Amino acid sequence: MKIKRLQLIEGAKQAEGLTVIIDVFRAFSLECYLYDMGVKEIRPIGSIEDAFALHEKLPGSILVGERKGKKCEGFDFGNSPSTVDRDSVLGKTIIHTTSAGTQGIVNAQNAAEIITGSLVNAKAIVSYIKSKNPEVVSIVSMGTRGIRTNLEDELCAEYLISMLEGKEMEDLEARISGLRTNGGEHFFDPDNQEVFPEADYWMCIKYDQFPFVIRIEKDELGFVGIKTPI
Repeated sequence: MKIKRLQLIEGAKQAEGLTVIIDVFRAFSLECYLYDMGVKEIRPIGSIEDAFALHEKLPGSILVGERKGKKCEGFDFGNSPSTVDRDSVLGKTIIHTTSAGTQGIVNAQNAAEIITGSLVNAKAIVSYIKSKNPEVVSIVSMGTRGIRTNLEDELCAEYLISMLEGKEMEDLEARISGLRTNGGEHFFDPDNQEVFPEADYWMCIKYDQFPFVIRIEKDELGFVGIKTPI
């Protein structure tokens, strides 16, 4: 198994084989929590305009997403797992657009298969990849807005690769703890809790808690994330 480690939107464009698009804070952590809340399906999408257009085609769908961290105007929820109301999303189709994570999906046009990546289901991701045993795996850390690297996505990439290579990441706990002041400090800004609630941070660093992956498929409406138990 050849492992390619890539970064940002440019990395997504270069991805091939079975591709993992990583966004820890917060897109793909949120999607795991959404499936845990019982949503029907999640449809990742690139632009806000396309999200509204799809919403028109899917009455009752829920618009979720952000730009520069802030909830998109006219959307039902932002990109914040701690602020999503379970009763509002249960059984619903979610239309999801973000500055980094969903941009990776739409740009990974050469990938043979795409799954989302986060710490909260990292072990399941590795189990899935091993079960598929592809010739090439592309690990893409999307960073901040897909244009600059960040520590949480790089850490997740390293964690996935270490497990794929059968190595123990002995400093995992310490490095995750370090994100509190170096990578996740914006979640602790008392003046910015409306955009980046502290609770989101704690939800996104709970590694290996969900026993499923989210596979990205495409149908007549566009991309759709499929919850796949491991």
